[in-house]
Amino acid sequence: MAFVVTGRNVFTPAFLFVIFTFLLDSIYSSKFDYDFVTCGSALKILNTAHNARLHSHDVKYGSGSGQQSVTGVDSSDDHNSYWQVMAKTGTLCTRGNPVKCGQTIRLMHVATKRNLHSHHFQSPLSHNLEVSAFGEDGEGDEGDNWVIVCNGKYWSRNERVRFKHVTTEYYLHMSGDTYGRPIHGQREISAYSGISDLNSWQAAEGIYIKPTQSKSRTAVSEDNDDDSDDDNEDNAKDRPHDEF
Repeated sequence: MAFVVTGRNVFTPAFLFVIFTFLLDSIYSSKFDYDFVTCGSALKILNTAHNARLHSHDVKYGSGSGQQSVTGVDSSDDHNSYWQVMAKTGTLCTRGNPVKCGQTIRLMHVATKRNLHSHHFQSPLSHNLEVSAFGEDGEGDEGDNWVIVCNGKYWSRNERVRFKHVTTEYYLHMSGDTYGRPIHGQREISAYSGISDLNSWQAAEGIYIKPTQSKSRTAVSEDNDDDSDDDNEDNAKDRPHDEF
């Protein structure tokens, strides 16, 4: 299996953001007591069967779609394993609102700003469906949409969930197959047709944006310490809002 490595300036705004979130995570993770994953949160996602985290990087598949590859890594401190929770394609969500079970979302890879994606190309090792990272600056297509499959009302940080791809109806999956060079030891991520222990995931390390609106029934704070929701107000008017 061949890969193409594309060079990038390491010190990009996205990279610096990841460093910032990592430092915040180290400081605040033990103090944060909100139970749910929310819109705008940047987190690592752990496959509970293999104890490996969902990962990407600017390394492209040498077959199939040729898009940016998505893998699983054992390391818990790799900055390329952060994913930001976004609303489904073409819509916006309110930062800090909890993700509902059954909600359709996107997961944007923070470092490269490409979305977790799937389609009908075959994955290189297990021959399931390929999973890639797709788009530019968070803008992709309908193949970026995933449904959160979980119990209860909201996506809990403490419970296992599944990600069901909207277009193919396959589940985000880690078979355990591993790559050789240039990403030796990293695990293949694919999409699989059925429910399995290998497509069970849980929220792990990250920065979880808490609700700041007192009207939210799940809010733990009424302090509005983040005014960035208004930064793109004009753009927000052009898109429908998908309320979590």
